[in-house]
Amino acid sequence: MNENVRNAKALAELCAQIAPHAKIESITPLGPDADVQDADGTEKAIGYGVPLRIVLRTNGGERRDLCLHTAKPDEFGHDRRADRAANMLLSYDTFDSIPRHTRAIDVGAVTRGGKLISLRDSNEFYLITEFVEGHVYAEDLRRIAHRESLSPEDESRTRALALLLAEIHAEKRNAPILYRRAIRDLLGSGEGIFGLVDGYPDNVPMAPPERLLGIERKCLEWRFRLKQRTHRLARTHGDFHPFNILFDRKGQPALLDTSRGSVGDPADDVMCLALNYVFFALEAPGSWAPALGKLWRLFFQTYIERTGDTDIFSVGAPFLAWRALVMANPRWYPSIRDTTRDALLGFVERALDARSFDPNDAERLFP
Repeated sequence: MNENVRNAKALAELCAQIAPHAKIESITPLGPDADVQDADGTEKAIGYGVPLRIVLRTNGGERRDLCLHTAKPDEFGHDRRADRAANMLLSYDTFDSIPRHTRAIDVGAVTRGGKLISLRDSNEFYLITEFVEGHVYAEDLRRIAHRESLSPEDESRTRALALLLAEIHAEKRNAPILYRRAIRDLLGSGEGIFGLVDGYPDNVPMAPPERLLGIERKCLEWRFRLKQRTHRLARTHGDFHPFNILFDRKGQPALLDTSRGSVGDPADDVMCLALNYVFFALEAPGSWAPALGKLWRLFFQTYIERTGDTDIFSVGAPFLAWRALVMANPRWYPSIRDTTRDALLGFVERALDARSFDPNDAERLFP
C-alpha cells in the first residue's frame, strides 16, 4: 500500500469530508486471506493492493465502516501510475452499477506530501504542454514524393532522426516485466494490433477479415519469440511517426506525444518511422528510386552505424505490422489507393513469415 496514506491527519481530513463531525476510532490493514488459519491450500496470496478498514464514530455514537483502497505496482498491467489511476476511476464509475455490490463513496489521489485529494467531481482529464513552433515531418515527405528528388537538407534530417532515436534508445532498462508488457500491449491493447484490426470498417478493399486474421495469428506467434528478449528493453518514444515529429526554423527536431509508457523495444520506433518512406512512395511510386528509397536505406544505415543494433531486423516484423495496420486502415488514411493498402499488407505478411526482416524486400514494391 502507499505509505503516504498512513498520515493520520490526511485520513482524518478525508473522513471529515465524507462523514462530517465523525472521528476515526480504528484503522486496520486488510489483505487477501490475512486471517485464515486453515484454508486447505485455497488461501489467496496476493491482491492488487492493501486496503485499510476505517471505523468512524459520530457524535451521536453511530458507527460507520469505510474501506480505503490503494494500489501497488505489479506485473499484471499495473506497473504504471496511469494503470493504477485508471483502475481506481473505473471502480468508482462502475461499483454502484452492480446489484448488492459495495458502494463507491469517493475516489481521489495521494499527493507527494501525503494529502488525499478527491476527484469524485471530475469528468474528463486534461494535459497542458508547451507549444512548439515548426512543421511536421510529413510535409517534408509529401514534398519529396511530389518532386521525386532529394536536397542535402532532406538527407541531413533523415540522419538527424536516426541519431535522435539512437540517443533515446541509449538509455537501457533492466525490467523484464516492462519488456513483456510492451510486447503484450503491441498486440492486445486497444491501440495495439488487436485494437487496430477491430477498428477496420467492414468490406475494406484488399483487407478482408480473413487476411487481417492471418496477420493477427502471425503476430501472436511473434509475441512468444520476443517476450524472452527482455535485454532489449530501452527508453522509446512509442509513436515515432512523421506527424509526431516537428522541425523548427533552424532545422532542429522536436517530438510530440510519446506513447506506450515511453519504454519498449527500440525496433518499435525504428520501424514506425521507416515504413513511412515506403508509404509515401507507394502513393507516388516514381519517388522511390530517386528519393524516398534512398532515405529508407540511409535511415537504417545511420541508426545501425550509431547503435550497432542489427537485432532490430530479427525482432522488427510485428512492429512493422502494427504501423502498416494503421496506414492501411481507412479510418486513419481514407484516401490511399487500394494498391497501396495491398502492398503494405503484403509487405508485412512477408516480413512476418521470415526469420529476420530484410529491408531490401521493399524494392519488390517498386518494380
